[in-house]
Amino acid sequence: MKSKTLRVWDLPVRLLHWTLAGSIGAAWFTSERIGPLHEWIGYGAVAIVAARLLWSFKGNAYSRFGQFVKPPRTTVAYLRAVAGGSAERHLGHNPAGGAMVVALLVCVSLVGLSGWAATTDLLWGYAWPVRLHAALAWLLVVLIAFHIAGVLLAIWQHRENLVKAMLTGDKKA
Repeated sequence: MKSKTLRVWDLPVRLLHWTLAGSIGAAWFTSERIGPLHEWIGYGAVAIVAARLLWSFKGNAYSRFGQFVKPPRTTVAYLRAVAGGSAERHLGHNPAGGAMVVALLVCVSLVGLSGWAATTDLLWGYAWPVRLHAALAWLLVVLIAFHIAGVLLAIWQHRENLVKAMLTGDKKA
């Protein structure tokens, strides 16, 4: 007997997730040769973030930030449960995942903003905007590592293939 599945992540959320991941990878690989390609990839990443924010008002219930962004107290309690091996399963993002979504989207936005700012006439030639951009890019790498570690931990704790779910949109009910 097959287990029943539910459509959790709709197509726009999945496409935005994977195109953002791809654009971040492309930006990283073009970061040694700063130029128009790197800049346009960065603008694309910021546009994807903007589209994701807009979709949070239009998408299904699991696409909406109100469904998965929880207060800090709830997120900390969830992390304690994770550490104790007793974290409950969530159909959509768990509270830690919700916090990570916000952190990643904010960080991508700040990387894009700082990259753009470094190219303006006002800040052109100063070292600090470039250093800020690089520091934020490294922070993004750290956040991505934590994101992947959290996904792997959730896969292990709940015996559920979250990568497949982010490709198909479906999770076990």
